Parts: sequence; structure tokens; C-alpha cells
Amino acid sequence: MKHTPLLRLSAFLPLAAGLFISLAGLSQPARAATETAVFAGGCFWCVESDFDKVAGVIDTTSGYAGGTEASPNYQTVSAGQTGYAESVRVTFDNSKVSYSQLVEYFWKTIDPTVQDRQFCDEGHQYRTAIFYQNDAQKKVAEASKAKLVASGKFPHVYTEVAPVLNFYPAESYHQNYYQKNPIRYEFYRLNCGRDNRVKELWGKSVH
Repeated sequence: MKHTPLLRLSAFLPLAAGLFISLAGLSQPARAATETAVFAGGCFWCVESDFDKVAGVIDTTSGYAGGTEASPNYQTVSAGQTGYAESVRVTFDNSKVSYSQLVEYFWKTIDPTVQDRQFCDEGHQYRTAIFYQNDAQKKVAEASKAKLVASGKFPHVYTEVAPVLNFYPAESYHQNYYQKNPIRYEFYRLNCGRDNRVKELWGKSVH
């Protein structure tokens, strides 16, 4: 009988250890679920700058999407010979901002009423597009565009909803251009008339 307390303690230890592990697990913060979205809205410097202002956006990468040939570069894309569009890949925390919210935000940063151009930039490489990556994104993007068309706000909405196919990051000097070259960037954006046109269309600018 004198060994009973030890037996009871040994029986309790595994339960205590299990409880500790469970409580320790509960104390761990939930890991953020990240997703990516790809948008084409004309000059990718400007699109990157606009999305960096959104709470929940973790990262933006300027690049090329919507084409099929391998390894496009700025020279070939800007010449309008590849089928690619200047685009931005947006990495976001979906617990803070949803894909649907990003799509709605995107509309307010572009001119969807023109085809194969945005503001002062002309050519198929400057078309607007929502490049979806899966069926869920496709459903959201198509529904959002249909809602805009049905609203009758604009006579035409030329923005594409299309599969992303490929996304190639642009050259390093294009990344965060608006931060690395603020004077040149602001001069370009002002002279391109982007913000004035956005205000004309939507009533305000995100810039």
C-alpha cells in the first residue's frame, strides 16, 4: 500500500503532459492564409502603387501575364508582339482582405471603358484584365464584371476576365519603381492623366 501514491502520480503524468500540449497548442497564433491575385491595369508601376495602399496586401510584383511564350521581357512586351499585358501579382492575407474586395477595389483604379489602352499608354499590352487562377476566382471576377455591366454606369466594359496562363515577374528595376524613383514616377503619373480620369469615372482616386 505504501507504493500507491507513486502509482497514482505515474498514472497522472501522461494526462498532465497531454493537457500541457493541448494548452500549448491553443496558445499558438493562427497562421495567416495567403493568396495571390493578378490584375492588369495599364502601367504596372501605378497598379503596384495602388494595391500597396490596401490593408491586408502583403506584397506586389510587377510582371507580365496573359501571354503564352516563354520568358517575356519588357522590350518585347512593350512592343506589343507577345500577347502579354503589364500586370501585377498581389499577395494578400485573406483574413484581412478578400479576393472579392480586391476585385472591387481594382475597378476603382482603372478606366474599363477603353480597349487596348489605359490613360496615355496605348496597345494590347496595356489592356485591362482580371486574370483568375482558379474556378473560385473566375466566379467572383465574372460576377463582379456582370454587375458593373448591368449597372449601366458605362456604355462598354472592355476589361477581360481570363485565365492567368503564365505570370513572369518583370525586371528588377521595375519592382517598387514608385518608391525607388518617386520624382520620375509622380511626373509620369501626373502627365499620363491617370488620376484625373479615375476621378472623372468613379468620383475619387485611390492615389
